[in-house]
Amino acid sequence: MNYLIAVLPDKSQAEAAYSALTKEGLSPNQVDILGNGYKSADDYKLIDPNQQARKGAKRLLYWLIPFGFIAGYAFNYLTGIKILAIADIGNHIIGGLLGAASGVLGAYFVGGAVGLTVGSGDALTYRNRLDAGKYLIVVRGTEELTRQATRILRSFEPENIQGYVEPTSA
Repeated sequence: MNYLIAVLPDKSQAEAAYSALTKEGLSPNQVDILGNGYKSADDYKLIDPNQQARKGAKRLLYWLIPFGFIAGYAFNYLTGIKILAIADIGNHIIGGLLGAASGVLGAYFVGGAVGLTVGSGDALTYRNRLDAGKYLIVVRGTEELTRQATRILRSFEPENIQGYVEPTSA
């Protein structure tokens, strides 16, 4: 499936573009308007950057907590630092727990930051444009259909027009 997304500055241009596309033979189920009064980013399942950040942090937690515990335990074992006045094994375990806590912080900050900035791709840009009051026209269909829609939409001088091809799973 091919997608074409055009960013238009206001509601009247978005409606005019939608009308022009349907007059040229595109069916209404192939064209959508996103913006105030129409579908939202969430309705269209544009990726929420906060959700991507949580996923990135969670993915790192599985590696960094055990690694942090082992590193903290080993560091305390090798240095012999007395954290509390208890047996050596107790200090090693406390060192491991502190290392695991460092792993949690690392996953939260690094995984969250990467998920927030990289994981959302162009969806974050489109969400920001919708939040700024812009409108998106989304056309779904074959490559030929999206080429036809591109010609039509260019006459409306969109701020941005971008085509995407959905990856096929074999």
